[in-house]
Order: sequence, then structure tokens, then C-alpha cells
Amino acid sequence: MSAAGYDFKVAGEAIWKVLVASVLIGGGLPVLFAGGIRALAWGEGGSAEADSTARPNPLGRVIAVVIFAAVVYVIAAGIVYVIATGKGSNYDISFANFIPEIKKTH
Repeated sequence: MSAAGYDFKVAGEAIWKVLVASVLIGGGLPVLFAGGIRALAWGEGGSAEADSTARPNPLGRVIAVVIFAAVVYVIAAGIVYVIATGKGSNYDISFANFIPEIKKTH
């Protein structure tokens, strides 16, 4: 493979990764948050209609809390990742466990 072909391959892989991340985070998190709002409304027994007679459902509240916790985790992990691996950073981050692990590099 020529040098130009290799450069295009590397650039294509980087563009693909950015595209997938932007679709998941840029579109997926708002959709997930909207699902949490919907579950919270179901948990409260309400709906968009003023004359709703729906009864509250505790399962909706539980689902909403789980969804909101997942959204907050992803946002916090993203901020930690950006800070830990920023320009001129001496840190490396690992997501091997649920809690991100930050290690100082030499």
C-alpha cells in the first residue's frame, strides 16, 4: 500500500469512529433522556392530556431513575475522558471497570 493509500485508510477509520460516536452521543443520549421523561410521566400517572385519569405506576419511576442515572454516567465519563486525555495530558484513562480509571503516564 502506498503512503497516500495508508493515509486515506487511517483518515477513513478516524472519520468512521467520530461518526459513530456523534450518532450515539449526539442522538442517542437525547433519545434516552426523552425515554426517561416518558417513563417519569408514566410513573406519575400523567400524560400530555389534561383530562387523564391514569393511575401512577411505581415501575415508571424506577425506570426513569435508571435511565437518568445512565445519562448522567455517560456525560460524566465523557467529561472525564476529555479532561484526562486532553492536549498535553500525561494521563491515560481505562474503562475496564464501571468506574473510569485514570493513570498517570510517564
